[in-house]
Amino acid sequence: MAPKIAIAHDYLTQRGGAERVVLSLAKAFPEAEIHTLFYEPEQTYPEFREMRIRTSGLNRIGAFRRDPRIALPLLAAASSRMRIDADVVIASSSGWAHAFPTTGRKIVYCHSPARWLYLPDDYLGEAGPLDPKRIALKALTPFLARWDQRAARTANLYLANSSVVRERIQRVYGIDAPTLFPPFSPSVAEGEQEPISGLSGWAGEDGTEGGHYLVVSRLQPYKHVDAVIEAFAGMPDRRLLVIGRGPEKQSLLDMAPANVRLVEGLTDAQMRWAYANATALIAASHEDFGMTPLEAGAHGIPTIALRAGGYLDTVQEGVNGTFFDAPAGAEIRAAVQDFAGIGWEPTLIQERVERFSEERFAQELRRWGRDSVVWGENSVQR
Repeated sequence: MAPKIAIAHDYLTQRGGAERVVLSLAKAFPEAEIHTLFYEPEQTYPEFREMRIRTSGLNRIGAFRRDPRIALPLLAAASSRMRIDADVVIASSSGWAHAFPTTGRKIVYCHSPARWLYLPDDYLGEAGPLDPKRIALKALTPFLARWDQRAARTANLYLANSSVVRERIQRVYGIDAPTLFPPFSPSVAEGEQEPISGLSGWAGEDGTEGGHYLVVSRLQPYKHVDAVIEAFAGMPDRRLLVIGRGPEKQSLLDMAPANVRLVEGLTDAQMRWAYANATALIAASHEDFGMTPLEAGAHGIPTIALRAGGYLDTVQEGVNGTFFDAPAGAEIRAAVQDFAGIGWEPTLIQERVERFSEERFAQELRRWGRDSVVWGENSVQR
């Protein structure tokens, strides 16, 4: 008799790489129910509307669904009550879902140990010492750190989504977590393309002229979108299209010159157009895993990336991209200028992407589940 599988995720309130991983998990295990603290259909991928999703009681509060960060003091307790009745739970976690109790065994697919605990400056950005968010987090950290360490030890198996996350898990939890790279979603490349409305006069007369450089990112401080905009302020002959939403939006709009446009809420068809018609993707953040270079690469588009974090797993220099060494305007500007003289082979770029297929991800996850959890007796490696 096949084991009952369930999927857990922190919250489904945005469109990002972690949420695409949940879609891939649901495709691999179509009978699995999804358990999450918050679900806001209008803010995440429409495919979730067709799935069985169970949320926490806090989901009734609209403000929490729109921005789960403001519920931070309540989330440990809510997570500890998210009991799941299943033989195996696959918990896609960046800090909460790894704590959901289960009647069976638990595989934690870790995107990163909680940033607010172990990388607070990345999480808070430029919030000053008297900022209410920093004060609240400092007060909560001792309790949350103890809670988080206990939660990590409820897992039967930890898997890291990248090399840098594997090192972080070892440092934070003392757990040796094998690496399983997340999958690239073919829906990013397959299907119709639709130009983005509102670009008329900026991307040619009718708004359909390609050749832009592209940033696809949440607008948060550690993503360094401001540094990319600063770089393009010194290159008025090149256009930069920024796709994303987040708390930094207004400050980025305020600093954006005429050759930079910020857009959000795009359809998949519009995302395909943005990627397929770009000159290059620019990736300047400290990512746990570099998913966007794969999305660009599916269209044969190369990446100019920060030489750090997850981009070291997905960008092969000279094959599907090149690097700069610091998230600073001058560094990025120099990298863009150097990039212009390099010839790229779209076929080689696309071949690089094929190594990160959904099929490979599902096969590996089933193998880990079968060999290490369902029929095994092992617990996390320390």
